[in-house]
Amino acid sequence: MIRPVPDATALSQSVIKGETTAAVIAETVLERIQALEPDIRAFVSFDARKVRTDAALHNSRGLLAGVPVGVKDVFDSADHPTQFNSPIYAGHQPARDAHVVTLLRQAGALIMGKTHTTEFAYMHTGPTRNPHDPDRTPGSSSAGSAAGMAADFFAVALGTQTAGSLLKPASYCGLFAFKPSFGLVSLEGVKPLAPSFDTVGWYGRSVRDLHLVARVLIPGFAVPEVEPRPLQLGFYRTARWDQVDPEVANALEQAVDHLLSAGHQVNDVQLPDEFAGVFDDHLLINDCEGARSLAKEFQEHRALLSPSTLAMFDRAAATTWEQESAAKARLAALAPRLNERCQPYDAMLGPCCGMVAPVGLESTGPSDFIKFWGAFGWPQVNIPLVRAEGSMPIGLQMIGRFRNDGSLLRVAERVASDLLTDRGQ
Repeated sequence: MIRPVPDATALSQSVIKGETTAAVIAETVLERIQALEPDIRAFVSFDARKVRTDAALHNSRGLLAGVPVGVKDVFDSADHPTQFNSPIYAGHQPARDAHVVTLLRQAGALIMGKTHTTEFAYMHTGPTRNPHDPDRTPGSSSAGSAAGMAADFFAVALGTQTAGSLLKPASYCGLFAFKPSFGLVSLEGVKPLAPSFDTVGWYGRSVRDLHLVARVLIPGFAVPEVEPRPLQLGFYRTARWDQVDPEVANALEQAVDHLLSAGHQVNDVQLPDEFAGVFDDHLLINDCEGARSLAKEFQEHRALLSPSTLAMFDRAAATTWEQESAAKARLAALAPRLNERCQPYDAMLGPCCGMVAPVGLESTGPSDFIKFWGAFGWPQVNIPLVRAEGSMPIGLQMIGRFRNDGSLLRVAERVASDLLTDRGQ
């Protein structure tokens, strides 16, 4: 029987203490990859021999000593092609690593390979399947990283998020995920899509793993202590709550009930009607910036772009500069009002996705509940809710105010612990 991989924090501590080695860890995950990868298809580039060679030369003292990591194929890497799931970049080999990949290596991480993404981290999906049900999507553009995590191919994985590309796969695949505040993590060596929203994020097996990676990728990152008092939490349904399936709504309500039973306060939060336009403004800006980011590919290789990406160009062409500017102005005006409404709370709660992973690999479902908060650059965490045997994962989204990332992780750690403890886990 193939053993599951512990969380990154436990793995690195075991390596640092000399209780195991990167080589031993590598063999464990390589055995699992050999058994399951033909069905999951998480990797677009993978070389078992290179993994073994790197494991023999790893840094045994870094924060991520010996930790196997998957890297989404939008990050430049000097030892694997970076192809963005596009035939335009087939075989494209960068000369150096993206900044965050370098930081991972310096911290002792073992890069397992490059994971499948959607085309240019947008809509056109890759071949990856959901390990919980191969007939279902693993989610949007960070799908390869998420599916590899769920299949136990690595203990940490890099992704990105522009709309819902990190948290949606986390919800569908049952993972912890952290999307930091906008601008907090370097995007050097990452192909842009919509620069107003593009953010590096990552998956872990625990909230403490999310914190561990933050210490590596955000130099100087600090997580303050949270007072030992009941948490004050706000729950915001958004104007699109009607998109939430009963199965998901019931799971979220049960989670709220458990948090109340643990002594925390959870209050419904209402926002003015103007916030209902955030979803459309995000889409409009995403389209316009995406068209500018991919202008070279559109002009030189239009026939090699997918229909969904070409549709983005059509929408952008029909949008005026004044309309885009107005959308950005509306978000800027709403940001301080959102901050004021959420100020009394330690964190906000809400659905991550309105449904479990849909059947089929071509459609990943809407990202509205995620991109609402991403439109303002706020940090976000996915907490996988405990599920019945045979059921699909459901995620609880937690949101902190802008640049309150450390506090959000502390609160998320307490919430995750209370949900698991209250349910006898």
